[in-house]
Parts: sequence; structure tokens; C-alpha cells
Amino acid sequence: MQAFLKGPASISTKPVAAKEKNAAGSSGESKRTKPIPWVEKYRPKNVDEVAFQDEVVAVLKKSLEGADLPNLLFYGPPGTGKTSTILAAARELFGPDLFRQRVLELNASDERGIQVIREKVKAFAQLTASGSRSDGKMCPPFKIVILDEADSMTSAAQAALRRTMEKESKTTRFCLICNYISRIIEPLTSRCSKFRFKPLSDSIQQQRLLDVSEKEHVKISNEAVSYLVKVSEGDLRKAITFLQSATRLMGGKEITEKIITEIAGNLINEGFAVAQLVNQLHDTIVESEDYSDKQKSAIVEKLAEVDKCLADGADEFLQLMSLCALMMQQLTQNI
Repeated sequence: MQAFLKGPASISTKPVAAKEKNAAGSSGESKRTKPIPWVEKYRPKNVDEVAFQDEVVAVLKKSLEGADLPNLLFYGPPGTGKTSTILAAARELFGPDLFRQRVLELNASDERGIQVIREKVKAFAQLTASGSRSDGKMCPPFKIVILDEADSMTSAAQAALRRTMEKESKTTRFCLICNYISRIIEPLTSRCSKFRFKPLSDSIQQQRLLDVSEKEHVKISNEAVSYLVKVSEGDLRKAITFLQSATRLMGGKEITEKIITEIAGNLINEGFAVAQLVNQLHDTIVESEDYSDKQKSAIVEKLAEVDKCLADGADEFLQLMSLCALMMQQLTQNI
């Protein structure tokens, strides 16, 4: 600012101020038009918009009518609406004004050790829930703690969470979200109402993708939509992300099946996930006529082992090499 104001004293600073105002206005406009991921843009705003989880939605709506909620445990495959459902329910309970004050969300990027449970979660749970909704609707006298990826928490952290759930049951409700319910300790699961989220059907995914394409003015062939559903394997989040990536790649041109194949490819040196390769390779091996049943069983068993190791955080390159070595061994037996 000082550099701009230097110069003859006769020069008025009003134009500079006007320029600053215009610059501020333009920066404000750029902030307003900043693109956001389509996954967040089209996340359900209320419980009724949640797709293909009728049983969960029905129970939650009953709870919302009474402005009450039990401790919840949502489990199932990724991209099926677990996080979106609880966020939508919280918005309906608290309204836009109190949502930020009443909801604490810890996602996969947050630490999940016992220290976080003892300090951050416990401190939030002990706060008094106060305030009323501006629209005059009933506001429940509790807060909600959302623990996403809860199956990655240590056993000690889960045990500490159990004690916090017991002590703060009058003022706080907990929602645990995970992919594998077997990794949650029994004292926690017994204190929660459990809901399994099933993979989305192909027709539901196709409809959602077509809706997003229409709203974003994306040109995409029917074959590309069908293939997008196939490679996403019931994960709507993955499908929408692929669609947005393909749209940016094509720059307004029609998206074809070939483009989706490139986006959802499976080569590690190009940055694609080995877990995706394992899933696609499984289907190829099972349908192949080049292997005997004995060879297929050995390869599929190895695929299951690799998939488990990847889920536990093993090195992708080493797992891929191990898989390729076994497949080569089986191929040589066929010669």
C-alpha cells in the first residue's frame, strides 16, 4: 500500500482507493466463484435426499420427529452415504445457525490416538448445549460428535471413547462411521444403534450421475455412464470424482468410455491405486479361460491377501510385485 501512495503530494489517493475497492470486489467475486468438488457440491442437504438407504432414512426420520437421537454406528462400503446421512440429519436437527456449534466432526485426516479422545472429544462433550433455532423449531439439548474412519482408532482410544460416551450421555450423542465393523470393540458397538449401508444399485448411480451431468452441462455418452458405474463398484463418491476429472480433461467435449478407462486406469507408475487393479484383475481372472480352476483359486487367494494388506496400509509397490510374482509362477506352470 505504501509503495502505491508514494509520489507527488498533489496526486489524489481517491482513484487508488477506488482501485482498491474494485480489486477487493474482484477478489470477492473470485472467492464466490471458486470451484468446489462436485462430491461436496451435490452432497445431500437433508435426509430425504439420501439415495438407496431406505431403512436407515426411515429410522432417522422417526428420531428427528421426536428431536432425539441414539448413539449411532454406520458401517459399510465407502461412497454409500454414511457421512452425508449424519451431516444431513444434524442440519435438520440444529438448523444452519447452530450446526457449527453443536457438531464436532473428526475425519480421516485427524489423529485418532487416545490423546485426541481424552482432550478434544472430551472437552467438546463437556460443553453445555445452549441456544435456540432462529426458525422457532425445537432444538434438542445435546451435541453430536462424528468420528469418521472409526475403525482406524487404536483399541486404547476406543476404550477411552467408551468411558466418555458413558459419562456424557445426557449432553452428547456419538456417531461412529467405519468400513469394517469387526474392528470396533464390542463395548462400543453395544452402545450404538447399528446401521449397515449397502452399495448403491447401478440404476441409482446412473440417475445421480445423469443429474450431475445435466446440472454441470457435461456431455457424456450412455456407454460412458454405464462404464463409470461399473468401475466405481457402488461407490458414488468415486463415480462423481471420476466424472469431474473426465470433464476437466475433455474441456467441454463429449466424455466417452475410452476417457473413463484412462481416468480409472490401474498402472502404479501413473499414480493409480493398486486396490483398483486388484478389483479389476479379480473379475478378469474369474472370467478367463486361460487358467485352470486350480490356478484361478491360487491367484484369487493371493488377490484377497493383497487386498487385506492394502486395507491395513501395506506398501502398494511391494504388494503389486508379490502379486505379479505369483501370477508369473502360475503362468509358467501352464507352459
